[in-house]
Parts: sequence; C-alpha cells; structure tokens
Amino acid sequence: MSRACELTGKAVLTGNNVSHANNKTRRRFLPNLCNVTLISDALGQRFRLRVSAHALRTVEHRGGLDAFLIKASEDDLSQRARLLKRQIAKKVAETSETAATAA
Repeated sequence: MSRACELTGKAVLTGNNVSHANNKTRRRFLPNLCNVTLISDALGQRFRLRVSAHALRTVEHRGGLDAFLIKASEDDLSQRARLLKRQIAKKVAETSETAATAA
C-alpha cells in the first residue's frame, strides 16, 4: 500500500533534518493519511478510502464526495477514485437527463 492520498495524490516528500551544529541527515515527510468511509449521494453507497486530513477538509468544504470528484483532476486521483468519478458522472448525467425529459 503506497503512502499517497487517493483523492489528492499527496505523497511522501523528502528533505533534511538539520541539527543545531548544521549536520544534515535525510528524512521523510509523511502525509497525514486517514482511513475514512465517505458516502456518495449519487450512487447511494459508502466507499472506504485512504485520504489525507487536508483532502478530507476539502471534501467537506466542497459539499461531499460527489462534488469533490466532479471538480477534481483525473491526474491526481488514484485508479479507484477515477473509476468512482466516472460512475458518479454517469449517474448524475442519467438523473439530469431523466429530469429534463420529465419536465
């Protein structure tokens, strides 16, 4: 399992520990990943994802998983999240199409 956020692509960064004596040793900056269950309103299902705390805040800010994925770039998303995005887009298109024909 990689240490990368499934929604934003935020991954491990590297840098230096710098001591008071200015000695430099390599270190890793790990993302704050959380295992969360997010609900898709369009699909009516729950999905377990491994996302960073920053991505979780962004999902809440944008109004849920569906709104986040519709607006997100496919380059940042994991393979599972890309599949989920396509499913949500298809479902939203179907519902808007049926609403347009009913009106």
